[in-house]
Amino acid sequence: MPNLTTLLTTKEVAEEELLKLDDKWGKKYPLVINSWNNKWENLSVFFKYPAEIRKTIYTTNIIESVHRQFRKLTKTKGAFPNENSLLKLLYLGIQNASKKWSMPVRNWSLTISQLAIFFEGRLDKYLEV
Repeated sequence: MPNLTTLLTTKEVAEEELLKLDDKWGKKYPLVINSWNNKWENLSVFFKYPAEIRKTIYTTNIIESVHRQFRKLTKTKGAFPNENSLLKLLYLGIQNASKKWSMPVRNWSLTISQLAIFFEGRLDKYLEV
């Protein structure tokens, strides 16, 4: 089976690879394969976007970093007196973590241009148009 970047070229290629995955692993892991097949319309929705947008969507390093920061903050605490105290801790944690974010999103100008075209008019108030 090819690597993920090959799977993400088109929806049709991904569907072919999903069939191959089913052939190879379907008998051993039927619940997993059935889950993918049953949720395919939701899982494959990003194929409707141009390649520049898809690359940004499936890049999860930033999200994983935020989750790691949240786990680091909350695992040392036994319990929170209320929901608001947890939200405050997470808010302060994200404020602190965001100070370390210095890497720009790769090809951001191209991505934002594609987003502006794809979602015509919806980004105008956020962008200097």
